[in-house]
Amino acid sequence: MASGTVPASFMGLKGRESGLGFAKSVDFVRVSDVQRVKSQRKRIAVIRNSTPNPEITQLEPASEGSPLLVPRQKYCESLHKTMRRKTRTVMVGNVALGSEHPIRIQTMTTTDTKDVSGTVEEVMRIADKGADIVRITVQGKKEADACFEIKNSLVQKSYNIPLVADIHFAPSVALRVAECFDKIRVNPGNFADRRAQFEKLDYTEEDYQKELEHIEEVFTPLVEKCKKYGRAMRIGTNHGSLSDRIMSYYGDSPRGMVESAFEFARICRKLDYHNFVFSMKASNPVVMVQAYRLLVAEMYVQGWDYPLHLGVTEAGEGEDGRMKSAIGIGTLLQDGLGDTIRVSLTEPPEEEIDPCRRLANLGMRAAELQKGVAPFEEKHRHYFDFQRRTGQLPYQKEGEEVDYRGVLHRDGSVLMSVSLDRLKSPETLYRSLAAKLVIGMPFKDLATVDSILLRELPPVEDADARLALKRLIDISMGVITPLSEQLTKPLPNAMVLVNLMELSSGAVKLLPEGTRLVVSVRGDEPYEELEILKKVDATMLLHNLPVSEDKVSRVHAARRLFEYLQENALEFPVIHHLDFPNGTHRDDLVIGAGTNAGALLVDGLGDGVLLEAPDQDFEFLRNTSFNLLQGCRMRNTKTEYVSCPSCGRTLFDLQEISAQIREKTSHLPGVSIAIMGCIVNGPGEMADADFGYVGGAPGKIDLYVGKTVVKRGIAMEHATDALIQLIKDHGRWVDPPVEE
Repeated sequence: MASGTVPASFMGLKGRESGLGFAKSVDFVRVSDVQRVKSQRKRIAVIRNSTPNPEITQLEPASEGSPLLVPRQKYCESLHKTMRRKTRTVMVGNVALGSEHPIRIQTMTTTDTKDVSGTVEEVMRIADKGADIVRITVQGKKEADACFEIKNSLVQKSYNIPLVADIHFAPSVALRVAECFDKIRVNPGNFADRRAQFEKLDYTEEDYQKELEHIEEVFTPLVEKCKKYGRAMRIGTNHGSLSDRIMSYYGDSPRGMVESAFEFARICRKLDYHNFVFSMKASNPVVMVQAYRLLVAEMYVQGWDYPLHLGVTEAGEGEDGRMKSAIGIGTLLQDGLGDTIRVSLTEPPEEEIDPCRRLANLGMRAAELQKGVAPFEEKHRHYFDFQRRTGQLPYQKEGEEVDYRGVLHRDGSVLMSVSLDRLKSPETLYRSLAAKLVIGMPFKDLATVDSILLRELPPVEDADARLALKRLIDISMGVITPLSEQLTKPLPNAMVLVNLMELSSGAVKLLPEGTRLVVSVRGDEPYEELEILKKVDATMLLHNLPVSEDKVSRVHAARRLFEYLQENALEFPVIHHLDFPNGTHRDDLVIGAGTNAGALLVDGLGDGVLLEAPDQDFEFLRNTSFNLLQGCRMRNTKTEYVSCPSCGRTLFDLQEISAQIREKTSHLPGVSIAIMGCIVNGPGEMADADFGYVGGAPGKIDLYVGKTVVKRGIAMEHATDALIQLIKDHGRWVDPPVEE
């Protein structure tokens, strides 16, 4: 079970009868919500289906002695290869969305929509960069009126890129703009509901039904207008802006997100309107992945085939934003889910296009090649809730000279490949591994690399290089070296890297008894070859399938490997080893790592990562590795930021303010700060954040602790200092470290 969650069924709560098809499946809510939910005794736990569901096969125990169940419900076309989920075609202007078409790329303008010329210029820049669709925020009547001018101006300039109106709290505005824009994005959490305040906790069946009737009354005119004008629609649920009604029944859970969208989709279907897509966005990639899987699983049950728009909302900027997006979007693309995507970055919108295209290309290539492995039975992976498989960490054997317990980290390990020439300058090496130095001696810190791979050992007579390695081993940093190197130039207490052939040939018997072994596997080997793992006392496995493989999917090979390990009760820690070739673009490396390793880590499959790229900067690889673990909600080594991309609603310069806040707070591991341009998704997307900095009015900032506003109307010039003081008041501040 995910840290910080409990199964709702453990609280003595009943489930609300629903159309969702998860027979006897268990929902999860945050521990912080337990008392709130328990006090109202709402029925949010078990979603029952009144009729037998042929799509659900036998439910398997999660683990020995565990009361949890693993739903074996279909959520993608294939569990052993990438196949795009079959969908209908939805037309957005002249652009077709769906499984028969390329994955479409989109972004959103940041200008004030009333600034017609500025918005037109920005749309043109975005289109020139290669976007397929552009979204524009439409807050009120003035913005809706401006949309007609924007559309006409673009057409006159021969730009026919489809435009999407982003609507919150404004049904009348949606009706107006549907006359000129090609698609309407509605947020089920606030289209017909007021802003969620979680004021009404006790909903009777009658109350609930009345609210559904109100939604239908408000939403029907827009559906009818979209049918009349041939407009598309996105039913876009946000984790951060669920209605009071949904929150009361389901909490801010992935299942609540799905039900929120389905309330609106049922109205569309009742009115015979089908030109719509779904999205399930969250700032937490793990929540986002679970929500989309739940959505698709229920669509399979219902026989629905609507396309998906994918995105991790409020992902942030730079590598952080790209990594979070790659983890969330890339995971789903590897399962063939997703027909249009957006990488939401706190950067100019045209900067989103390139990483978006790289992700789309990765997903389309995997689907075109149907990359995968031979079919295998999968019985242990949890599709809809986070259940980490924690490998047995190294233990200390009697008589060992060094302590091996630190060569891996319980929250996720980072391994690095080190070249021989780095040993020529030991202190520089220690710093590059993020070790702390005291009088030139290394010590491990929160974000220090756990183990290193040294493909070539220094000569036995190179005393200085060997002393540098000894000092690393003495602080429980693992040193891994190939079998051939250890046999010819033995390094005391090194761990030895071997493959399955070297194990089966008996070559390891040439090593001294008790030598620690690290076994490299591909994951797609015949099961007979993997059988030797049952006879080996390995410290860890490195899952190393070449990134360049054309037909074999790294993600599916790893899932197959984990299934074998769990079926045979083999508890080796598994490190995802990705070796990128020379010339790999930095964004491709980040996106490739986030997709190929992140897709496994979000399912709790894996204990760390080893990224290699011969021509990439060492510090970049190290930071990328730690970013990957943190993005998968594993090892937290730096301040976490939830930072929205700018749009026409933004009340301050997000990039400038984000940079200011990061400069002063980036040294606070374990602290999460949300930087939100406006209130639309602010409090909700801060569900995972400790502190929030939110635009409340022009030039004014509101500060939050969790979802609760604690200070309003702070002048912007004082707001960053006020945020720091708030962090101090809550005992979460530490002074920045002083360099030696």
